[in-house]
Amino acid sequence: MSRRAVTIAEVARHAGVAVSTVSYVLSGKRTISATTRQRVLDSVRVLGYHPNAGARALASKRANVIALVLPLRAGMHLPVLMQFATSVVTTARQYDHDVLLMTADEGPDGLRRVAASALVDGLVLMDVELDDQRVPLLRELAEPSVLIGFPADSAGLTCVDLDFARAGALCVDHLAELGHREIALLGAPAVVYERGTGFARRTREGFSAAVRAHGQTGAALPCEETFDEVFGEVKALFEPGSGMPGLSGLIVHNEAAVGHVLSALRVLGKRVPEDVSVVAICPDDVADRASPPLTSVLIPAGDVAHRAVELLMAKLDGREVPEATLLEPRLTVRESTAPRA
Repeated sequence: MSRRAVTIAEVARHAGVAVSTVSYVLSGKRTISATTRQRVLDSVRVLGYHPNAGARALASKRANVIALVLPLRAGMHLPVLMQFATSVVTTARQYDHDVLLMTADEGPDGLRRVAASALVDGLVLMDVELDDQRVPLLRELAEPSVLIGFPADSAGLTCVDLDFARAGALCVDHLAELGHREIALLGAPAVVYERGTGFARRTREGFSAAVRAHGQTGAALPCEETFDEVFGEVKALFEPGSGMPGLSGLIVHNEAAVGHVLSALRVLGKRVPEDVSVVAICPDDVADRASPPLTSVLIPAGDVAHRAVELLMAKLDGREVPEATLLEPRLTVRESTAPRA
C-alpha cells in the first residue's frame, strides 16, 4: 500500500510553529532562530516530509531542471561525451537542479518543444557546429542558454570550450621544438568535418597555422575509427608517394583511434618515439593507458562542463556573464615524443 504524503501543515503542527515558518526554514528566504529552525528540521526528519516539487516550482516560477542537449551523431566518441554529461549532472546538483538529457538530433524543433513545455529553466548545448541551425532560435528564447563550443558567429551567445585552435598549435610547437619538420594531423572522422563541427575545424586550423609559422611540411587528414581504416590511413602516410618522406611526427585528435594508430605504427615497424613521435589531444586517462603513455593536450571535459553550468546558473540569477570563455590548453610530456633522430 502506498503511504500518504506528509503535508507542510502537519510538519508545522508537529514543530509547534506556523506553516509560514516551516516554509521560511525550507526556502531560506527569511532568517529564523537557530532553535526554531532545528525544531522544524527535526519534525521534517521524523515525519519524513518531502516538499512537493510541483508546488515548489509554481511558487518559485522555477522548474529546478536544466536541459543538456547532446545529440548523438555519427563520429562522436561516447566515453568522452559521458565525461561532459557527468560533470553537467554533478554540477547541476550542487545548485539543486536536475538535468533533462536530450539525445535526439532534432535541431531547433527540439529546443522549441522543450521551451514550450516549461520543463526546464535553461539549456546547455553540445556538439556545436560553425553554422549551427539552433543558434538563431537560442537568441530568441526566453530561457537562458550556454553552448559548449563556438559557432562561427557567437555574438549575443554564451559559449565555453577548450581553445582548440591553440591546442592544435601547441602540439605543433612541441614537435617543432624537438626538430620534427614533417608532421601530420589525424583528426576526427570525415563526417565530423562535413557537419562543420567547431572543435574539429578549429583544431585543424590551429595545426595548419602553426605548421606555416614554423616552416614545416604538414598534412591534416580525417581519421576513421576502425583498425582497418586507421591502418590504411597511417600506412598511406609513410608510403613513398605521400609527399612526406621524412614524416616523423603525428598528432592524433580522435580518442577512438588513438590505440589503433599506435598498433598500426607497430605493424609498420615504426617505433614510438624513436622513429615517430606521437602527440594526442585527448583526456588524460586515454593518454595514460596508451603504450607508450602519450604526450598529450588534455581535453578538460569536466572543467568545461562545470563552467558551462556555472555560467547558466549565473544567467538564471540575472547576473552578467562573459560571452566567450576559452580554457587555455595544457600539454603534458610523456614517453611518446623525443627529438627527431
